[in-house]
Amino acid sequence: MGSFSIWHWLIVLVIILLVFGTKKLRNLGSDLGGAVKGFKDGIKEGAGSGTAETSATSATPAVGQSPVQAAPSAQQSAAKTIDVDVKERH
Repeated sequence: MGSFSIWHWLIVLVIILLVFGTKKLRNLGSDLGGAVKGFKDGIKEGAGSGTAETSATSATPAVGQSPVQAAPSAQQSAAKTIDVDVKERH
């Protein structure tokens, strides 16, 4: 009674596919992979490894991605950050 059978998991998978669709799930997987890769690169950079090695690996796109879809490096994403002040309306 405590574990689910394969049929339960298949029904859950079909419901998830119907709700989210395959395109959103595929994008979610690639975003998660990019986040993990960025985290690993950040750990390597923080540990004192050579910056030439990390910049060379971040410039190459991941498998299955075109160069246009490659995730921006940390310097590029920092350059695109906009800092604003929010004022309350009275």
